[in-house]
Amino acid sequence: MPFPPTPYQISEEPLDSLMELRANSNHQLDWNCLFMLPEWMKPWWDSFGPGQSGRIFVVWRRQVPIGVAPLLVDRDTARLIGGTDVCDYLDCITAPQEEGEFFRILLDHLRRMGITSLDLGPVRPDSSVVTHLIRAADSLACRCTCSEEDVSFEMALPPTWDDYLQQLNGKQRHEIRRKLRRLKESGEMNVRVLDKVSTINATMETFLELMRASRPDKNEFMNSEMAIFFRKLTASMADRRMVHLEFLELDGRPVAGVLCFDYRSTVFLYNSGFDPRFRALSVGLLNKVLSIRTAIENGRKAYNFLKGSEIYKHRLGGRPIPIYRCRVELTR
Repeated sequence: MPFPPTPYQISEEPLDSLMELRANSNHQLDWNCLFMLPEWMKPWWDSFGPGQSGRIFVVWRRQVPIGVAPLLVDRDTARLIGGTDVCDYLDCITAPQEEGEFFRILLDHLRRMGITSLDLGPVRPDSSVVTHLIRAADSLACRCTCSEEDVSFEMALPPTWDDYLQQLNGKQRHEIRRKLRRLKESGEMNVRVLDKVSTINATMETFLELMRASRPDKNEFMNSEMAIFFRKLTASMADRRMVHLEFLELDGRPVAGVLCFDYRSTVFLYNSGFDPRFRALSVGLLNKVLSIRTAIENGRKAYNFLKGSEIYKHRLGGRPIPIYRCRVELTR
């Protein structure tokens, strides 16, 4: 007696098809990772993908997608699309309640392709990789290891700015107020928030110049190739109203800037820069503090400082979230 056909299929899709999958409201895929959105992956691929083998695997249940694994394949090893220098954490895209089946089908398919190793990271502890892929790999007798390699900081936002200040310890609250008062005494202070494609494009070079000037490592990082990526990325995200530049100005002059992404009621502090001639006025730190105030005024529920253990993130109220790298050996 023949077995009935399986309700699951796996296919490879072009990168451009991810935008259609995300736009289809009938699908239940949960695009909960900022760095795996099609609006992010497309600029990354255009900038850094040429010469690499990108494979977008989609698992379907009765013609409905239940998961997407955007992978870079190099001989017998696969990893998630995205570079760790510009993507703070990665993940697969899955439908709720379908994660286990998705990963079992994906891992079996990759094994049949001759993939023997998955190098998956950086990933959060609440990522589908950590919460479901590892369990699916165990069920297929694969060897898995996860190690902490970095830390991210984030915090829930209260309803008001005063509530936020009260969350801080007395010393930090006093320091913020003192620094803001000193800055206001030094000249006319203004905060300018730009979130439209045209205004972001027009001021992007100002932000990049502040980045380069603020630290030698940022100057080295922001080479011509990276600058092109930043421009492509912000234009792509601005089309969906998911990005803004926020400048701190003194006497009409931009002295610090932050680049923030805005997704699912969370503001992500992606990068920043400041004019070192105003270092004594703590303009870099205050620019970040004021971006928290902007997020609260706009009704956002969370603020993510993203990857890195800089002490200011803790002082401004962030709580640490470990970032892992997981390795899966698919050989039996």
